[in-house]
Amino acid sequence: MRLVEEALAAGLPFQGALVAPDLARTARGVELVAELERHAIPVEEIGARTFAQLADTETPQGIIAVIEPRRWAATELAPRPDAVVLVIDGVQDPGNVGTLIRTAHALGAAGTLVLRGTADPTSPKALRAAMGATFRHPVVSLDDAGFITWARKHAVTLWAAAADGTPLHRALGRGAGEGDGARVDGGPIAVIVGNEGAGIRPQLNAVAAQRVAIPLAQGAESLNVAVAAGILLYEVTRGR
Repeated sequence: MRLVEEALAAGLPFQGALVAPDLARTARGVELVAELERHAIPVEEIGARTFAQLADTETPQGIIAVIEPRRWAATELAPRPDAVVLVIDGVQDPGNVGTLIRTAHALGAAGTLVLRGTADPTSPKALRAAMGATFRHPVVSLDDAGFITWARKHAVTLWAAAADGTPLHRALGRGAGEGDGARVDGGPIAVIVGNEGAGIRPQLNAVAAQRVAIPLAQGAESLNVAVAAGILLYEVTRGR
């Protein structure tokens, strides 16, 4: 239900919506259907059994909508000199992809670039994990050549997340115990995070200006990719 509300608020085009009988028993559901009808969006009520067969979750919230997410072009993402952009390389879990987009949006990233081998950011699971961020935050799908061309055109510095990279506090010009430290200047920065198991592909590591790591406690193996991206984006953004 939340995603349908967010899509309406973002002004996305709807092809129509199917609702279960239970939706009309809640005030929120009644208001949502009324809002859809105010926007001249076709709404059809179907039986509970049919609805359950169509829904792709175990506990659906009573509405299925067909929408057309906005397709952003690379030409629409022209980052300011102080901007930070997230780049997702080969992350295959759609839940992680959605959470990455949600995180980038929440932390003020100028946009998210999705590269080869990454799960579709407009799949139902990714959209649910993004909690509506995909409808408001620029998400651009590119191949490697298009990404490198975009980065060069906008003088974007590439930082690649890597377990054996430079510790983040050093990359940011801070001492290990410092909170706020030196500013990260010199134009836009793109933070690249990679596949959950294999990491960032070699061809992207090769063009990165810096490989950075988040220092972990002894014995800790790794962080979830969305958690790692959140830390990196937060720290780089506050140094801008």
